[in-house]
Amino acid sequence: MPADGLDSAAAWRRLVVSVLLTTIGGVGMWSVVVVLPAVQAEFGAARGAAALPYTLTMVGFAFGGVLMGRLADRFGILAPLALGGICLFLGYGATALSTNLWQFALAHGLLIGLLGSSAAFGPLMADISLWFARRRGIAVSICAAGNYLAGTLWPPLVQHAVTTYGWRATQGGIGLFCLATMLPLALLMRPRPPVAPVERAGGAGAGGTTPGLPPHLDHGLLAVAGLASFVAMAGPQGHCVPL
Repeated sequence: MPADGLDSAAAWRRLVVSVLLTTIGGVGMWSVVVVLPAVQAEFGAARGAAALPYTLTMVGFAFGGVLMGRLADRFGILAPLALGGICLFLGYGATALSTNLWQFALAHGLLIGLLGSSAAFGPLMADISLWFARRRGIAVSICAAGNYLAGTLWPPLVQHAVTTYGWRATQGGIGLFCLATMLPLALLMRPRPPVAPVERAGGAGAGGTTPGLPPHLDHGLLAVAGLASFVAMAGPQGHCVPL
């Protein structure tokens, strides 16, 4: 195995860091449903209104993925990762200090969803795909699995913290943890891909489009499939904890 380049030891080390970042940064999608009952009780909100922070987080996450992907294309993956870590810190800090549900919801939607957790999913998968050729499929799948690892680890940790310290201290602690871990890990992602994607577009394993379909239609169908899949998965998690 080469020391650097495609499918190299450096690529696999980068994949490990990517999974860690995806797992940590994915907290924004999973913590809000756990603290929701406590937030609802403190602000005296109805069930539908109390679900608004989760809705805004997911909407922000969707649009933020596009924004952060564009940022990564232009400046490299370090820029969105650093911005994401800082915004998660600011967002969780803002929710910890919020005095009403609207402040809590906007902080989740803008800082945690749009500018925070979105940096730790799609952009990381796109980045890791540039470091692999023969093993690209498994590498991207492993990177994506970090988000679901976050869904396994974060809810019980957040629930324990809410029970022990309260939801405000928990929110503040999550923000500090994201800042303290994501920024150092992001610095490990500074090296650029070994080969520019345009140079290997026709290479082995590059793939790209479905035979017989124009690229834009191919991408559109993939987006529709992703939307249908994730709506089915994300909807129930917003209601399970409060019930």
